Amino acid sequence: MDLLFSSLPSHGHTYPLLPLAIAAREQGHHITYATAASFHAPLIALGFDVVDVGIDIHSAFAELAGSEVSPVEARRRDPEEVAKLAAHIFTDILPRRFFGDLQPVLAAQRFDLVVYEAATIGAAFAAKVAGVPAVCHAFGRGFDRVAAEESGTAGFAEGFVRIAEELLGPDATDLTPDNLAGGDPYLDIYPASIQAPAYRDAPNRVPLRPVAFSEPGELPDWVRAHAEPLIYLTLGTAFGDAGVLRTAIAGLAATGAKVLVAAGPTVQTEDLGDPPPSVTVEAWVPQAELLPHVDLVVHHGGSGTTLGSIAAGVPQLFLPQGADQFTNADAVTGAGAARTLRGDEVTAEAVTAAAKELLSDADVAARVAALAEEVAAMPSPAEVAARLPEFVRPVRVVPAER
Repeated sequence: MDLLFSSLPSHGHTYPLLPLAIAAREQGHHITYATAASFHAPLIALGFDVVDVGIDIHSAFAELAGSEVSPVEARRRDPEEVAKLAAHIFTDILPRRFFGDLQPVLAAQRFDLVVYEAATIGAAFAAKVAGVPAVCHAFGRGFDRVAAEESGTAGFAEGFVRIAEELLGPDATDLTPDNLAGGDPYLDIYPASIQAPAYRDAPNRVPLRPVAFSEPGELPDWVRAHAEPLIYLTLGTAFGDAGVLRTAIAGLAATGAKVLVAAGPTVQTEDLGDPPPSVTVEAWVPQAELLPHVDLVVHHGGSGTTLGSIAAGVPQLFLPQGADQFTNADAVTGAGAARTLRGDEVTAEAVTAAAKELLSDADVAARVAALAEEVAAMPSPAEVAARLPEFVRPVRVVPAER
């Protein structure tokens, strides 16, 4: 089959889809990946055909703000202003661009199936207009109204429904605020025991084991040797904050464990100062390869790091900064497999105490192991790839609103 994958051009939105895309290619399907050119390099390295569509999130922020402004800079503004900016970007600017750019792509080449990432809803709309069957691939936990209020994303669900009605017409969309996949099969990478009930119980849910993906790289020998307890610290690729990292480094150094820090692309390593001897700071690490070697992950709560840590059977300390990170922190902490520090709670002393508890608590270890077993029992990317032909079915062509 000819498959078109599409996602927002970022690590957190693209990497979750790659294990399925790789598995589908290994089973003989042809993969074309549609996203903005700024994220084509890792896709080309995997041997996928690429199509330049959409706009990257950084450029969308700049377009809306009228100047060069990154998501990190934007969230230092008034929280209500940030929430409005983000909602407009994710539920208006990005869907419109992907919808408009993908229509000629789908008209020029007949694809058997579109696999769109849950936040790339414009790709779903384009598939409907082209009459191509589609499946929705989750990148994290389903929409949760309580967590969304806390993270400032409460208006996203209604915004997605609103843009669907505008672009497709009110009678042509089956999206609701509690089911943003509509009637499309929903490839759910979140463990059912901690998934939002509306998504866990949806009749179109197709479980899919989350598999960590990162670009290949070499781990230091001392990491592979794992002779001492090892803590991994990261705030991901989009929400890095040098101040939070410095505080966390000070707290983790006091545990007596080795600490490996990934500063990420939004923080310069020199901004983290002179780390203690037990702390190693890198700009980037191959996270998927690293996770099986660590004893604790301290992080922002991005879905990729959250699910990768669950699958690796590692306890987590969440320091959520925004977006869906509060949702992930609440879900895993609520299951007893993690602890969370928010805002002013993030002090060196609190980080030390939480890390020591997570490294030694037998009840936490048991709950972490239970979640890892649940993930291991989910259908693999290869198993779900083998089912993709099931989802190729006649669909009603939906004319775009003019």
